[in-house]
Amino acid sequence: MWVKAVPGARRDEVAGLLGDRLKVRVAAPPEDGRANAAVGRVLAAALGVQAGRVRLSSDGANPLKVFVVEGLSAAEASARLRAGGVG
Repeated sequence: MWVKAVPGARRDEVAGLLGDRLKVRVAAPPEDGRANAAVGRVLAAALGVQAGRVRLSSDGANPLKVFVVEGLSAAEASARLRAGGVG
């Protein structure tokens, strides 16, 4: 799942779609992987899975990231996000 991460926000949230990416805002700063971990937790909550099933699979320093959700297809992830009001 392609994600545009926005660290240093007022609150943690899935902000919606940004083109073909999911925009996720997190309050954590972009230091020592804290923002990446927060994005993973926000995605896990939005998808209804355990945080340990969501992992970053791209360069952590780039704001455009790829997250993988173990045991969940892209179609299933999209359906869950739509059911939660995203997209």
